[in-house]
Amino acid sequence: MTSPGSVPDVSVIVPAYNEENTIREVIERLLALPISLEVVVINDGSTDKTGEIIAEFGDRIKSLANEKPGGKGNAIRKALPHCIGHAVIVQDADLEYRPEEIPLLIEPITQGKVNVVYGTRFLNGLHPQMALPNKIVNLLLRLAVKVLFGRKLTDEATCYKAFRRDLLVRMNLDCQRFEFCPEVTAKAIRMDEEIQELPITYVPRNKEAGKKIRWTDAPEAFLTLFKYRGWKEKAAQTSPSESSADSQS
Repeated sequence: MTSPGSVPDVSVIVPAYNEENTIREVIERLLALPISLEVVVINDGSTDKTGEIIAEFGDRIKSLANEKPGGKGNAIRKALPHCIGHAVIVQDADLEYRPEEIPLLIEPITQGKVNVVYGTRFLNGLHPQMALPNKIVNLLLRLAVKVLFGRKLTDEATCYKAFRRDLLVRMNLDCQRFEFCPEVTAKAIRMDEEIQELPITYVPRNKEAGKKIRWTDAPEAFLTLFKYRGWKEKAAQTSPSESSADSQS
């Protein structure tokens, strides 16, 4: 946890849509981490008890809500202005990923070594329990990043993407759904940032267990990578008063 008035090492964004079976445990495990952090949860129009469970944590977390589902990317964009941590990472509201691995993922960022860290599920090959269509899509995403950007990544679609907060803000995200991942990958590369990959634990869940993303979401991911292949960061605008001050100095 973080003491009032201090800047946490990391802001953990948790988009949640109908995750009543796992959201309590996810938040509890995040709050138990031995690091300075804030947890920003977005109830993305859930129709089950997700909102009630989130409310139980009171001011121990920052809680936001959408009346209707807006998508993972939309939820992340909604949460980002409320984040004050040095780093930002996204935690899905299920248990495919282990919150206990977040401290190691953000460490290179808080130590000033890099600005972007991805937790890779596939450093030693694809997970044997992952569905075949998802395996194929992940391999093709890896190939797409190499072809379009000349970068080698073992896991482009990982949920565990950590960024220095100000860098993520500068990306001016447009994402609405799962295209958050390819958008930030493309923009980080176009900003000439090194993406450090660190191994993580991963336990795949299936559709019956509540998994939202499908292999059919793949076309949007490839189109997003292609869309931002020539993206350039907009230069910071200078206000008239600042320009006047500069001319007089």
